[in-house]
Amino acid sequence: MALIFWLIAVSCIIYYVVIVFYSGLTTSLSFIWLMFAAVCILLPLGWETYVKHKEKIPLWIPVSVITMCCTGILVFMVVEFLVFTGVAARDASNLDYVIVLGARVKETGISKSLKKRLDKAIEYADENPSVILVLSGGQGADEPVSEAAAMRDYLVFNGVNEEQLILETRSTSTVENIAYSRVAIEEDQAERKARRQNNPIFMEPGTFAEVPDKPIKIGVLTSDFHVYRAQQIGKKWGIPDIYGISCGSDPVLFVHFCVRECAAILKDKLVGNM
Repeated sequence: MALIFWLIAVSCIIYYVVIVFYSGLTTSLSFIWLMFAAVCILLPLGWETYVKHKEKIPLWIPVSVITMCCTGILVFMVVEFLVFTGVAARDASNLDYVIVLGARVKETGISKSLKKRLDKAIEYADENPSVILVLSGGQGADEPVSEAAAMRDYLVFNGVNEEQLILETRSTSTVENIAYSRVAIEEDQAERKARRQNNPIFMEPGTFAEVPDKPIKIGVLTSDFHVYRAQQIGKKWGIPDIYGISCGSDPVLFVHFCVRECAAILKDKLVGNM
């Protein structure tokens, strides 16, 4: 059993080295793999110590440790199951608005994650030419421009009509992405309604009946591991029937992203963001 834990620890350390060098020291929470390695090393050492000194160590200590570990594994499995349910999304064609979530912009250009999201947005816009894409992402301290501006430049360069784009440049987190994008959509709807009222179509009385505005359909486009959290935040922040559109993610960093997403979901649930 100790050998298994040591092998897991070595695997965690190797993966940490791989993702740090692969991502250029920019991947957040990469240190979590060193924490996993430390736990895998300490658990068999602790058990060995307990077996040798049973008479000195109260039983509640190993029971508590085992209970915490089992609970952590169970919670992780449940959350990861929910993460993967976001990938198996319902049909999201013919949406009125799609919120495209931003990702890191480097001095040398957009990141791999953001490129995958934008390529998916181009594909969706080609298949649904009436959609409005809400490009959501502010400018971080280490970013040369706002994520939304970089996204616009990439999409326009690749043939997307600029009139189909709305920029949301204030957000710095997924919660703000959704909240500010909802405001941008509401403002766009109000502008469209005002234009219709300023350019009325005159018809003879009795030849028409006024109907309520058609409910708008909104989706969120992001990386596969991120769809579930984005949808749940959308439901919490005023978009109850939000559709999910997923794109692929970096295969080398995919496992890390899934583990990191588990921590993000637990945090957002704890603070009431979802």
